Amino acid sequence: MSVRTAYNNKEMLAWTAYFADVMETSPEKIKLINICGKEKNVVPTIETHKRVMIFADSTHENLFYELWEKGIGEYDVWFAEGLIPNDNVKHGKVIDFANKKLTVPTVIFILNENTRESYRIGMKNEFFSKGTVKYVGNEIRAIIMSMLGVDSHDTIAIVSGESIVIESAIIASEGTIIAVEPDEQDKRTMEENVSKFGLHNVEIIPDLSEESLAKIPVPRLSFIVATKYLEKDIERLITKNPKMQFVIYTLELDVLSTIKDIFERHNIKNMEVTQVTISKTDKNSVFVSQPSPWLITGEI
Repeated sequence: MSVRTAYNNKEMLAWTAYFADVMETSPEKIKLINICGKEKNVVPTIETHKRVMIFADSTHENLFYELWEKGIGEYDVWFAEGLIPNDNVKHGKVIDFANKKLTVPTVIFILNENTRESYRIGMKNEFFSKGTVKYVGNEIRAIIMSMLGVDSHDTIAIVSGESIVIESAIIASEGTIIAVEPDEQDKRTMEENVSKFGLHNVEIIPDLSEESLAKIPVPRLSFIVATKYLEKDIERLITKNPKMQFVIYTLELDVLSTIKDIFERHNIKNMEVTQVTISKTDKNSVFVSQPSPWLITGEI
């Protein structure tokens, strides 16, 4: 007879009620995440919620160690083994259980009262792995993220936009972000960032060839850092989703001047062009301007 290793809805609700009573809080204030046999963005979830309940099993044997490794070692944690609520609950800091291996279904409750329960778009560049990538300014990235309108279940293709991938993946926690990284060094930096932020919903592909596109889900929207291959990129993405939406980023006036014709050739409507200019004072109180990109949107 096989032993069940995943929680059903009734058991998850029972454990939620149990910990709500123990913690003297409302169940609606607890963020639930079920990772039994699944890969989900556990670390970003913990960092943006005060109370997180994780349903885990042996497929995440080293979960406590991984959380400690990602800087969550000092968070308060309660955990218990079993499918049905019981009083064998252990309590401590995450670091106290770093060597604990999960071998049976386990419920983990993590408390971080000091966190803000919101996600702030436009993370500072210092949080990203340095690598070979030259990141866009965080204020400009915040505007880009607003234009993308990412939701929790979104699927988006992002061509050479490393920091946009990370922010999008954190928001689209139940979706998939496709990172197109033709440059091998940039690909390694992308992989470092994915690991650093504890993300499990990023698929990295080397190009937009038919072979690569066959391996990915259908994206709703594509964000492209424009190169001389822009039109070819658009053509290939349209083969994956004939109703694709586009956001194009460029600093080059000559590239900008070609986009209207490219959109017309591919029946991309509702073109809008926005130029973003950001100036900030330096340590000498002198205004310094960042590069001013154009952002071009359109949809089929």
